[in-house]
Amino acid sequence: MTNQTKEQVQGRLRRIEGQVAGIERMVDGDRYCVDVLLQVAAAKAALDRVGQLVLGSHVDTCVDAAVTGGNKREARKKVAELMDVFSRFGGIKSR
Repeated sequence: MTNQTKEQVQGRLRRIEGQVAGIERMVDGDRYCVDVLLQVAAAKAALDRVGQLVLGSHVDTCVDAAVTGGNKREARKKVAELMDVFSRFGGIKSR
């Protein structure tokens, strides 16, 4: 992961941490359920964006190196890892 991506991810995670703390305060304060749900949705979307950044970085670095490095076994391993990640996060079924 590049330093720039790492800083972006860390900044987003700090904001998400604040969002989650705010949601906890909302629950403690008996806030309206729909307001709580909207904040949960916002936190989930922010986490999804962190996942996209990390995945993009992984493809740009680790996967690219494996695919262009000439080692077919390593390339297949990275592709299998990606399929697993997609099945967990992207809704794409693994083989």
